[in-house]
Amino acid sequence: MKLLALLPAILFCTGAWAQQDSSVTVNKKSVTLKEVVVRSNLNVPAFIDRVKEDTTFYKAFRNLKVLGYTALNDIRMLEKKGDVVKATLNSRTQQLVKDNCRWMKVLEEKTTGDMYDKDHNFNYYTANLYAGLFFARDTVCGETNIVKGHEFNTQNKSGIEKHKEQLKMLFFNPGKKIPGIPFIGNKIAVFDEEVSKLYDYIIDMNTFQGQMCYIFKLLPRADLSSGEKDKIVINEMTTWFNIDNWDIVARNYDLSYSAGVYRFDVHMEAEMTKYKEYLVPKVLRYNGSWGVVLKKRENAVFTATLFDFNK
Repeated sequence: MKLLALLPAILFCTGAWAQQDSSVTVNKKSVTLKEVVVRSNLNVPAFIDRVKEDTTFYKAFRNLKVLGYTALNDIRMLEKKGDVVKATLNSRTQQLVKDNCRWMKVLEEKTTGDMYDKDHNFNYYTANLYAGLFFARDTVCGETNIVKGHEFNTQNKSGIEKHKEQLKMLFFNPGKKIPGIPFIGNKIAVFDEEVSKLYDYIIDMNTFQGQMCYIFKLLPRADLSSGEKDKIVINEMTTWFNIDNWDIVARNYDLSYSAGVYRFDVHMEAEMTKYKEYLVPKVLRYNGSWGVVLKKRENAVFTATLFDFNK
């Protein structure tokens, strides 16, 4: 009798749970909306376009070209199995800016293993990529933080420099086509119709470190065939957008692929902050492996922590 008396409440709760998620179709693509998003009356087509065309993530890293800051740098190169450390770099650096120029001071540095060669150049292209983002060995002048007209490109680049540029495209423009990478081609273009059908789009709303955010999550569909799974490069991408100004607050993503020139399996996390009107990265974490033809596969973990921004 008690169970019968509770039955209406059980049915009500079950019905409410079933109605939590909803879905809409945007450009022939089904998008799952969490209940809180449905209640917010979000303009879903405009939101998807904003995610697709976003440049604020890349802009945040370009802002580092015009600002001074202090960085804590932690790079660890690992053996193939990933459980033995073979080289490390731990340092505190300071970027200084004046008269449209920037340069770097090394305040502290400790290394182990073969992080550097005899000429004090990095032995690893993962460390080289890190240095290209956060280190300025020489004085650099005349740079700007403008994004338009300064997109990544591989023109006039070859060898490892070309591979580094393609890697930057993959990291800082996830979801966009990347020219010149054999076998991957358009598989990274997750907003194009042919690729988007392999993924679920999910929109949610929650706080991230005290900021209310819209959350866009992209996941491969659970019912993919083995052939379709072979086309997946982005295993997951989650982006938090501040609901007041649409700044990217954070982004996490997992990428993997193995064919032809490239073999990679990486996880990245980026957290942003504001200095005056500038959106800038405050923490970047990387954990994974990367290999290109004729180069030994590298397994690495690195963390960049940036603070004390100034201009």
